[in-house]
Formats: sequence, structure tokens, C-alpha cells
Amino acid sequence: MANRTVPTERTHNKQAIDTLIHARWIIPVVPEKRLYENCSLAITNGTITAILPSSEARNRFAPKEERQLGDQLLIPGLINTHNHAAMSLLRGFADDYPLMTWLEKHIWPAEQQWVGPEFVSDGTRLAMAEMLRSGTTTFCDQYFFPEATAATVREAGMRAQIAFPIIDFPNNWSRNGDDAIEKGLALRDDYRSHHRIGVAFAPHAPYTVGDETLKKIAIYANELGISVQMHLHETAGEVERAVAETGQRPTKRLHNLGLLSPQFLAVHMTALNDDDIALIQKTGAHISHCPRSNLKLASGFSPVAKMLEAGINVSIGTDGAASNNGLDMLAETNTAALLAKAVSGQADALPAHQALAMATINGARALGIDDVTGSIEVGKAADLCAIDLSALEQQPLHDPLSQLIYTANGHHVRNVWVAGKQLLKDRKLTTLNEEELKQRAANWRDRIAGRTH
Repeated sequence: MANRTVPTERTHNKQAIDTLIHARWIIPVVPEKRLYENCSLAITNGTITAILPSSEARNRFAPKEERQLGDQLLIPGLINTHNHAAMSLLRGFADDYPLMTWLEKHIWPAEQQWVGPEFVSDGTRLAMAEMLRSGTTTFCDQYFFPEATAATVREAGMRAQIAFPIIDFPNNWSRNGDDAIEKGLALRDDYRSHHRIGVAFAPHAPYTVGDETLKKIAIYANELGISVQMHLHETAGEVERAVAETGQRPTKRLHNLGLLSPQFLAVHMTALNDDDIALIQKTGAHISHCPRSNLKLASGFSPVAKMLEAGINVSIGTDGAASNNGLDMLAETNTAALLAKAVSGQADALPAHQALAMATINGARALGIDDVTGSIEVGKAADLCAIDLSALEQQPLHDPLSQLIYTANGHHVRNVWVAGKQLLKDRKLTTLNEEELKQRAANWRDRIAGRTH
């Protein structure tokens, strides 16, 4: 990896800090293509206050807690820009179906029967445990009963954007689009000043939300400065039906309704032509690329290399565990890097450093929190992930970044911090009870299967 450097700072008298972390390697992401060796992070009040050589750090700081990571690579916490966390309880429930069959014949009926606050709380806790154990510190969630999701995030200590679902027909959480907007804005008021939790609009998809509701969302989003996330161009069939029914491709329709802007995050985006890409670039909208879910549902291939070349901000999401079957962002990033090469026919498409940026700083930009997280920089929140690179299957180690993107997976994650608080310590969760989560998941499996009432 290019530019192996060591930041330098003058030595002062010892300064009291909360935490001092020593790492064999640090990839800050910003500046890009940078690798720090044998350096340390100083953390106070949840914020990174210094990055400097470990030898200097020991002389300069008097920490309350000191961590020596050994042969671990420290990176910014991973940012999952699209998830349905509670659907972890439907993992493996309906596999090997195309999207609309999967939704209409299996998922929607199951949700109608089972989804409520308890389901959402238990499923979200299970998902957060999996995400933390695979290096994710921030996620954007889109699911029913978002107030239950927000409460579990608050308790567990993760960072999240809660995108409340808006659908024009009755569902378990709302009567219609107006009811969803009213409830969602009330949730936003509840979390307006929370330092880890934000709230966003999530109109489900062009085929479930009508023009009048979308116009209202565009007005509210613009006036209140609220982000909008939406499934868009998920399959070729969706686009074809939209053109037949409206005479417009979905991106064009949303643009005409005033939705496409730097506050808009389009999820999936597989069936695109050059006009679609140009429109996204022109409006400054962001993309959440969910390669493994798209592959499993045979939804298509997102032209990531083309979008990046056009200057579009592309981030990475896992989608829910019901359509991906896992929430491992390292696995997702690996798939994104490999798939971009195959789709474009270019081996240098989406190189390792750019793939990592998609999973970190690009995700922060997509959620509008890049001033807070997404990179290891002085002044940003201490949202961190440490990956063990000492395993046999990772030897020999020529380049830590290459090993991270092309060899490592979530099982190699050892330690995770959010806002300076350690939520995963040597593979052990500190705010979630692993055995209790397993038992609750088993109970839901039995209820859904009709074994209990």
C-alpha cells in the first residue's frame, strides 16, 4: 500500500485522557491511501483527540484505560447504509425466490402476522449483535415500528439513522402514508438532539407510494433538512412496469416530484441506463449498493464502476438478513469489490482502498454524518473497528489493506468502539447478552413455525 507514513507531534507533559489505543496498523481512510504503522489513538469524551507514534503517545498521555491491540488493523467503524434489522428473525425463512415472489408470497404475509414492537426489538438486538461482531458501528434501518428500533439502538450504544417506512396501504405500523409521516415526524422530535440516532424518511418503493405522498415527503425533507431513503430500480421488471404505467423511468419520476437531491439515498439501483446515472450525478443523490442481496434475489447488477466514474457517492448496505442471510459488512465489501470487476470487465475497477471508502466515509456522506464519523481523524467520533490479521489464512501479510478487503471477514473482528465506548471487547459483546439473544431467536423461530403460541 502506498504512502506508509507516521504522523508526528511534539512531546508535551503527560495529559489526562480517557483511552489510549496502540495499533500495529491504522488505515484512517482520510487521507486516502494512507497507512500508519505502530501508532496510537488518544480518545477523550468519545472523540479522537490525537493520532501519533506509539512511542510518543506513551510519553505524552496518562490514560484511564490503555489498549494494546498487537497484530490488529484499526479502521473506522463500518457503516451499513441499508438494513432491515428486525428481519434477522426471518433469516432463512424464504430462500431461493425472485424479489416479488419473495415479498408477496412469503415475507409480507409473515410480517402481517408477526411484526410488532416485540418482534422488532428482539430482531434488532440480534442484528446489532451480529453487526458489532463483524465491525459495523453505524447502520441505516428501514422497518416497521421504528420507535422500537430506536430504543434498542439507544440501549445498545450503536449509531444509527432510523428511516421510518412510508407505504400508501395499511400495514402493521401505519394506516397509510399520511399516518406514517405523522408518526415518523413525532419520532424525529423525540430524537432531535440525540448524538447517536437520527431519523429519516423511507418511502418504501415507487410501486408502493403514490405521487401525492412523495410530493409531501419532498416538501418536508427540504424544509426540515431530513434525509430520504428509498428502494429504487431494484429490478429490471420494476423499471419496465413503471414505464408501462407512468411513461417514465422511476428516477425521472422522482426527479420531477422533487425528491432527488443530496439528501436522497437510492437503494439497490441495478437496472440503470446512462440517463439514470447522469440524473443521479446531476442531483447529487447517493447510492446504497447491496450486492449480496441483489445476487441472492437475482435482482441484477449495479453498475458501480460507472457510477463512481461519474462522481456519484456510492456506499454499501447489506439489506436485511432475510434476503442476504448475513449482515457482515466485510463480506459485503469483498463482494462489492469483486462484482464491480466482473460487471465492468476491468480488474482495476473498485480497488481495495476505494472499496473500504465505500464501506466507511462514503456511507457517512450518504447519511449526512461525515463530519462525525466515517474516518479516523482528530475531532471525529471514536467509532472504530480492530481486525486481527495474525491468522494462518492471512499469511504472509504483504499489504494490510489487501488482506482486509480480499481475505478478512467479520469473524476476524476483535474489538469495536462507538463514540469511544467499547461495545465489542476481544469478541465479547459488552452491552448485549449473546445467550439471551440466541434464546429469543429460537423462541421466534418456534412461534413462526407454529410450534408454540
